Amino acid sequence: MHTHTHTHFTTQQAAKTIAYLRTMLADMSSGKKKVKPIFGICLGHQLLSLAAGCDTYKLPYGNRGHNQPCMLVGTEHCFITSQNHGFAVDETRMPDKWVPLFRNANDQTNEGVVHETLPFFSVQFHPEARAGPEDTEGLFDVFINGAKELKAGCCLIHMCINI
Repeated sequence: MHTHTHTHFTTQQAAKTIAYLRTMLADMSSGKKKVKPIFGICLGHQLLSLAAGCDTYKLPYGNRGHNQPCMLVGTEHCFITSQNHGFAVDETRMPDKWVPLFRNANDQTNEGVVHETLPFFSVQFHPEARAGPEDTEGLFDVFINGAKELKAGCCLIHMCINI
């Protein structure tokens, strides 16, 4: 684990949270525990990504502002987002079954990840901030519908494409 500072935050300070999330992801993935949807936002994106096995790195300046364009990976959909972060998830080393969900259109850094088969996903930006003005509020619908559709084995990747 890195010990980068993130506004007085280090992964060492969150080691217990990351370990707990890692255990929960492993237990739900293996069937040891009942699968429950997870939606990480902002720091939650970095925590979930680190727990899944991703790595993070410090950005030269960070992505800050109420007008950051993010592309939904695999589509031409661009969303205007609100951000305030100085670290990014390294998507060049994604663990098995995890894929990039959003990418910043300005610097191509990762802005979201999603599990290929389980209802786990996260975004670096703030969908509740309505930067676009309501560009990404549909992610909350994805989370709620993912919880409802869990028994049907629905995949969140396909739900995200429809926001």
